[in-house]
Amino acid sequence: MAGWRDIVESIEALEDAPWHGDLIAELETRSLSPRVSPPGIHFYTPSFKSFESTEIHSCGRNAWPAVSITGADCKLQCDHCKAKILEPMIAARSPERLWQTVNDLVTQGARGMLLTGGSNHRNEVEYDPYYPVIRRIKDAWPAFRIAVHTALVDAGAAQRMEDAGIDVAMMDVIGAQETITQVYHLKRPVADFERTLEVLTRTRMKVVPHIVIGLHYGRLLGEWRALEMLQRHLPDALVLVVVMPMYATPKRPFVTPDSREVGRFFLEARAALPDIPLLLGCARPPGSAKTVIDAYAVMAGVNGMAHPSDGVVELAVRLGRSVRVTPACCSIAVGEEVMALNDNDGLALDVEAVLKQQEAQRRLKGIPVVSGAAGGCCRS
Repeated sequence: MAGWRDIVESIEALEDAPWHGDLIAELETRSLSPRVSPPGIHFYTPSFKSFESTEIHSCGRNAWPAVSITGADCKLQCDHCKAKILEPMIAARSPERLWQTVNDLVTQGARGMLLTGGSNHRNEVEYDPYYPVIRRIKDAWPAFRIAVHTALVDAGAAQRMEDAGIDVAMMDVIGAQETITQVYHLKRPVADFERTLEVLTRTRMKVVPHIVIGLHYGRLLGEWRALEMLQRHLPDALVLVVVMPMYATPKRPFVTPDSREVGRFFLEARAALPDIPLLLGCARPPGSAKTVIDAYAVMAGVNGMAHPSDGVVELAVRLGRSVRVTPACCSIAVGEEVMALNDNDGLALDVEAVLKQQEAQRRLKGIPVVSGAAGGCCRS
């Protein structure tokens, strides 16, 4: 049977990427442990970012839009983001506008939304004026799911979110004081991030925090402490993203995080939280770094991934992973399912079609087909 390094290098889209043989061997060895069984993997196509690859085509474009209550404005102007992530989102700068926006989204077939906004100088998103309309939305459309980026909150704010009917609470977990001070320009201690995580996990909301790998100017610094915080306050799922240096200014440049370090962190996160769904979110550096990072995430055993690089779906298949494609924000994933979607609503990847597509470009030998059906690349 071919080893993982051989499998990776036999996939045309992956063969020229800069691999780290020792890490691949470690990832493969861990997969052989009797305590480890390869989970199924969902590949997500979030609707607020255009996506298409040779293996997956756009699905559910309007299913899970992102809405910002501040438009593209944010007081913090963190060095890694500069509010750029808010720019493509739908702006709803008043409660009345949010109500009309959701009316329009429901008419267009949306199943839910990511609700966010820019922070004030204390890393708080000022949602209080919006809670009555959020409650109204949930009363009008109980099945419409709302995921909220909480920023930092106290117990009272967490309770107000729950009372408004919010389904999923998300936050960035930061474990290094230097990162909070220098990158976020924030005068808040690490303990405030853990306290936010603690009060959110005490509510009935699903809690899906993020760790931004390489947040300290491309270096890994507080990520392991963040994992320890999550072990003390277990969330419903964890989203990992990798900092994108393209948003930084020349005065405070970021380097692209080392893909070997990122892959090792995937391995350690999987070991630290073995029973928690682990997801790779939208943000990763582009180019060959993204290809390598995505492949290491599959090898480490993540349960979900947004915007997979070319060749990564085939890699998952060839490593024996069962594969599905879901048109939803990856942060909504809780357990092995997506809150807003039933089993039958996800798109099971037609593995045979993927392999035939690759076989048309070159001959594939000795590749087991896990499952398949006639037809296109995805099937309902």
